[in-house]
Amino acid sequence: MNWYEKLSQYFPVEEMKSKEHMDLLLKEKKDVYKKDEGPMHVLMYVETDDFLFIDYLFVSKDARGQGLGKKLLQTMKEKQKPIILEVEPVDYEETDAEKRMRFYNREGFTHAQSIGYSRRSLATGEMTELEILFWSPENDSEESIYNKMCLTYENIHTYKDKMLYGKSYQSVDEVLTYDDQDDNDDKEPSA
Repeated sequence: MNWYEKLSQYFPVEEMKSKEHMDLLLKEKKDVYKKDEGPMHVLMYVETDDFLFIDYLFVSKDARGQGLGKKLLQTMKEKQKPIILEVEPVDYEETDAEKRMRFYNREGFTHAQSIGYSRRSLATGEMTELEILFWSPENDSEESIYNKMCLTYENIHTYKDKMLYGKSYQSVDEVLTYDDQDDNDDKEPSA
């Protein structure tokens, strides 16, 4: 089974880029879009000068619980840049989503409370809501994470979408929202 088949079997169709999209990113955006593949994992990610974005992380069922996911994240953390990723909201009927969230929590990822993400799937036409998680060695603000997500959406998620899919994804302003009220809830009012 090739790397794309592994990802397609694990991730919902609403969250998957086409193979052509990923191949194009690996070719035309090879300075930032990367693939790390082994017999038991596939990691697709974006690396810029100031952050990392995990597009897809797949660990084979046979390797789960053996520390492979932790090791892959540790390698990324050693780069000392914020790491951002999108995850499905926890559905307590679907145990994989809950396990994934617990895994990322154990690895020190924070749920971005002030960032909303809702996108219409070009494959199904359905709205997909995702949660934004991040790990930051320098305690980046959620506003900084939001700005990095906007760059990722515009430069990776929607890259040549009209050519690849025959139609375009929604604009970044329709998909990503930032509510700085959540950031301010924890701060003391100034005198």
